[in-house]
Amino acid sequence: MYRKSALRIEVNEMELRIGRAHIERKYLGNATVLNSLEMRQTRTRDANVKAFLAIRFWSSTGIKVDVKDARDQTPYWLITSNNSVELAKALNSN
Repeated sequence: MYRKSALRIEVNEMELRIGRAHIERKYLGNATVLNSLEMRQTRTRDANVKAFLAIRFWSSTGIKVDVKDARDQTPYWLITSNNSVELAKALNSN
């Protein structure tokens, strides 16, 4: 049986939540919108093995969100989204 599942992404004043993973917004840096080429390179050739990946390979665009917590070795979250502009806007707003 084949099942296709969407990522459940929630953004509120306090945190970013994707499925069961979550991070407080105070630890998030800039969210950058990635086009299909940038997304492909970031999840393959330019990937950091310590990054948190919330990706679906059938979605070609998304965002890269820098993590600015010195105690966390995760450099960024890579998130695929068909609404990447709106997601980045929500994360970059205060």
